[in-house]
Amino acid sequence: MTHVSGPEGAARSGAATGEPPIELPPAARRGRRQLSAGEVARMEEKIRRVETAISLVLRVGVVLSVLVVAVGLGLMFAHHRPYLPVSGRFSYRNLTSPATPFPHSFRSLGRSIARGDGRGVIVLGVLILIATPVLRVAVGVLSFLYQGDRPMAAVTLYVLALLVGSFFLAGL
Repeated sequence: MTHVSGPEGAARSGAATGEPPIELPPAARRGRRQLSAGEVARMEEKIRRVETAISLVLRVGVVLSVLVVAVGLGLMFAHHRPYLPVSGRFSYRNLTSPATPFPHSFRSLGRSIARGDGRGVIVLGVLILIATPVLRVAVGVLSFLYQGDRPMAAVTLYVLALLVGSFFLAGL
């Protein structure tokens, strides 16, 4: 019997625990070959690059959305000083009431941002936050293609299509 090598072999062999490698039966060995140290290093480098790209997308998306929301809050309070008090006739409670006019379409969002309305900028920040995990799935499709894993790229592309489709079905 032969030993499994490479990243999948290391995971199954118990190498981290000091256990002997698992030996595969002849039927499971067909078509497999041992990976060289260089091939293992290249695969690990590809995985590291993919993980770095995905973490960068998530970090940038969250930080950007927080910054945009903070700018929106600053604009809103600069233009509407009566919102600053915690209590009184005008207060932050007016901002959170269902009657407060926030942009509900991309057209009204664009107009709101063009006017420098803080509420529109805040909605843009929230949209960036919502789009961040969707962008992460898109990067996942590219990463599986980069790694040469076409079946997983197809599954991830299907998930991406469901996510984007759900936005349109919800009436964005």
